Amino acid sequence: MPGVPAQPRRGPVLFTAACTDCRARFELSAGALRLVMGASPRTTFYSFTCPECGAAVRKPAGERIVELLTGGGVRTLRLHSTV
Repeated sequence: MPGVPAQPRRGPVLFTAACTDCRARFELSAGALRLVMGASPRTTFYSFTCPECGAAVRKPAGERIVELLTGGGVRTLRLHSTV
């Protein structure tokens, strides 16, 4: 499952991820990920650069993924809607 910490909380948190372009699987530190939280599930996602092919990867983030990423120290950008 994407976003699941690959190590116990004793050391740095690593997250497993996969590239949608080259299909490589790897571990990323919290600093390599960015979480964007929008007003709806369609605008909430996490992103990273694939260390294998350099592709910019963007994947949807449901409630559980958001919880894991924020708990693991991933930088978060909150989008505000203009009314």
